[in-house]
Amino acid sequence: MTDVGLLIAFVGGLVSFLSPCVLPIIPGFLAYLSGTSLSRGGEGKRLNIFLNSVFFVLGFSIIFAILGVLLNTLLESVAYEAQAWLSRIGGAIIIFFGLYLVGVIKVGFLNREHKFAVKRKFSSQYATSFAFGSAFAAGWTPCVGAALGAILGLAASNPGSAFSLLLAYSIGLGVPFLLVGLFAAQSVVIINKYAHVLKYVNIAFGVILIALGVLVFTQSLNLVANFSLLNTLLLK
Repeated sequence: MTDVGLLIAFVGGLVSFLSPCVLPIIPGFLAYLSGTSLSRGGEGKRLNIFLNSVFFVLGFSIIFAILGVLLNTLLESVAYEAQAWLSRIGGAIIIFFGLYLVGVIKVGFLNREHKFAVKRKFSSQYATSFAFGSAFAAGWTPCVGAALGAILGLAASNPGSAFSLLLAYSIGLGVPFLLVGLFAAQSVVIINKYAHVLKYVNIAFGVILIALGVLVFTQSLNLVANFSLLNTLLLK
């Protein structure tokens, strides 16, 4: 998998975090997990919020890692002739989710949430945060699901890179969670200030996905890597 694919997966994680139905609820969600307010408190409370964020990120990262290994195991052994079809299928999936994010197509069942619920808190806050993170990855939400679905389509087109792609996606999604946990009070102010522009982030990423899907469908993704290499050589 080229660096382009990994970059797209990382950006997909960022877009999932910045999606309009995820980012605004994150401060309250982390406060619920840690049992304290994000907007005030001393170093002890800040550390508690951050550690809960770490375990939440670990929860969904492990689920995505397992998914990457499964995709790699199931699809990498497919005969070469079928790999071309996997590229076409993966490209079509990416284009579909790109159009969905842009708003060109509307699909009712994608707008419904399907997620595993954590019915109770454990005696350990960190165990609860880990369980919520795992449930977050195993379920489906309209905003997160579209970006993740596109990354899975990219992984299907190149099964050998499935683990790396989902790891890059996890990093893109996880790092902002950790930053919010680390700078909780400041994050609340920034989120409230820029919440109105979040929908444009989805649209921009949708356009990128459509272009990426066309490249994957036509098995031309290597052209982007070659173009980047050519630019690097010319600049030297």
